[in-house]
Amino acid sequence: MDVRAVGGDIAAQEVDAVVVNLFQGVKSPGGGTGAVDKALDGAISGLIADGEIKGKKGELTLIHTLGKITPKRVLVVGLGKQDSLNLETVGNAAAEAARYLRGKGVKRAASIVHGAGTGGLDAGAAAQAMTEGSLLGLYTFKQLKSSSSDDDSGLEELLLVEREADKLPALEEGVRVGSILAEAAALARTLSNEPANRMTPTRLAEVAGEVARDARLDITVFDEDKCREMGMNAYLGVAQGSNEPPKFIILSHKGDPDNPENNLGIVGKGITFDSGGISLKPAANMGAMKGDMSGGSSAIGSMLAIGKLKPRINVTAIVAATENMPSGTATKPGDILTAMNGKTIEVDNTDAEGRVTLADAITYAKQIGLVRLIDIATLTGAIRTALGDLRVGLFANNQAWADQVLRASEAAGERMWQLPMDEEYKELNHSDWADVKNSGGPSAGSITAAHFIGVFAEDTPWVHLDIAGVARLTKNRGLYVTGHTGIPVRSLVRLALDLAK
Repeated sequence: MDVRAVGGDIAAQEVDAVVVNLFQGVKSPGGGTGAVDKALDGAISGLIADGEIKGKKGELTLIHTLGKITPKRVLVVGLGKQDSLNLETVGNAAAEAARYLRGKGVKRAASIVHGAGTGGLDAGAAAQAMTEGSLLGLYTFKQLKSSSSDDDSGLEELLLVEREADKLPALEEGVRVGSILAEAAALARTLSNEPANRMTPTRLAEVAGEVARDARLDITVFDEDKCREMGMNAYLGVAQGSNEPPKFIILSHKGDPDNPENNLGIVGKGITFDSGGISLKPAANMGAMKGDMSGGSSAIGSMLAIGKLKPRINVTAIVAATENMPSGTATKPGDILTAMNGKTIEVDNTDAEGRVTLADAITYAKQIGLVRLIDIATLTGAIRTALGDLRVGLFANNQAWADQVLRASEAAGERMWQLPMDEEYKELNHSDWADVKNSGGPSAGSITAAHFIGVFAEDTPWVHLDIAGVARLTKNRGLYVTGHTGIPVRSLVRLALDLAK
């Protein structure tokens, strides 16, 4: 779908439908909604008076215009209470509206910019949120179906209409940035939605190469021999059970080449399929483990947007891609691996493999001089127990760095929650045979997993994002649709943009 910002009267647009909004409790609409209501001889006000339209968040009401204005339909979107309006609400409202109009066969639509009037939001930011919401709300993954469906012929154009000409440049910039961010998040979704027989480590490296060409990034891919030469034996210990060759992927944006220390490192877990290894997972729902590389897909997706937006900061993404499979060559419980930095790891559970690959990826990131690190991983089922599917779990060794990430996530509308990292939790990772054990057992599982990674981050400012609860949804919710979400691509890009200011 093409999204554009245009000037003019919302009621006069040559489209199939227009979208207006209403806050909860408003009896007499104003602004663009009021103008459309007046053109419809008070149809919206009448439905408010009758109690059919309440303005509650997520409420959608379709009105047929019967020739009173050029568009045949008006969709009234509820935004909830005005004092709780934020950009996340705007994006979700745009997504729900876009899906609803697609279901009605609408090809061309126009909308006022939610929240940019009496809502008090910045017009450009609201346009960006609407663009992201509309595009991501319409995302589908149907590339592998042999026949098309009704949803394949959906919305083709969305106009964001603004009467005040001086606001148009801000809206146009919001649409531009929002389109790039939506493209990046959609890429991450697609990579994670692909089945593991197609999205192998080799294919993931190929896609990273395509992203590098598209966004003008530098790319390096280490094969197994190079990784062994560099001492990445923790990563290779996970990879050795699979016939698929591992690929260590490095994407770089040199936005400030004269200041190499002005940098950010993004490290994504890249397990393209996780069987659990010798500590085999139960068969039920194991197919969802094709998405165990969602941290890696988020890292690659974020680099697509960073390369196109070109912030004045050097950003490097690292993805240690491999499968985790059981075989005669697989690492066994009780084995001890030596990581790139010389630390030894007792493998207590081969299904705690992601953190083991991150040990070498984090070590490599530090060796190449990255001074701020953030890793993203579908790491623990425990985080879903703690936070459900609404928030990312955040862990950190540096509070100032954690606060910076939290601010970026809030601005992006991707919710996060910081969990504790008390020193006493480290004892659960104690090993009698090695420097550290890869599983602390069932107690505080997300915290002990973070502490394991922290052993390798050491004093470098580091944030760990456990996305296991939010990476995949089983039903539509706002701009997130069934399947993989692409969280936290938009937060990562916002973080890079904030650091570049």
